Amino acid sequence: MIRHIALTILIASSLVLPALATAGDKHPKKGASVKDVKAMSEKDQTALALSAAPAHISKDAGVMVFGADGKLTETKKSANGFTCIPTVMNLPDPDPVCMDPAAQQWFTDIANNAPKPTNTVPGIAYMVRGGSHFEKDGKVVMSGDSAKIVKEPAHWMVMWRFDAAATKLPTTPNPSGTYIMFDGSPYAHLMVYQDPRKMK
Repeated sequence: MIRHIALTILIASSLVLPALATAGDKHPKKGASVKDVKAMSEKDQTALALSAAPAHISKDAGVMVFGADGKLTETKKSANGFTCIPTVMNLPDPDPVCMDPAAQQWFTDIANNAPKPTNTVPGIAYMVRGGSHFEKDGKVVMSGDSAKIVKEPAHWMVMWRFDAAATKLPTTPNPSGTYIMFDGSPYAHLMVYQDPRKMK
């Protein structure tokens, strides 16, 4: 029940993230693609949610989908600790995510504007279909005026504090496919642009 409430808060908060950007940004109106997702059948939402992770994870993952009231409801219990949802950023390109409990806590904390994440172990999240992020002046930012939305390729994430100065890892998307997103903030984490379906 607690995980259900936390995920509901997470998604309710994260779906409005694009609205934090200014009207000058080139992205759809708030709610545009969420309405499309909500209009999908439970079966189609489930398929979209499960498409976030490689098959060996998604086959035993839990699922939450949007009900007629627009709220997330658990429709499949997790047998492996991962839970998948059909959309995160409310954008036209599908961006489902599949997360373990630590990553769920990380996402819940950032959605609730907590000073820092409270997960006590690294979290793992998969986005096989890719996602999106905000960029301003060539840098990845959490949100902000005049930020643009940039599409991301298939990737997975380690939700744990990483420090660029200590690790010497890049802080922006680059040919290596790995970088620290939100470097310098408590929510710095590792992005790995690698298709999880090809991981052995």
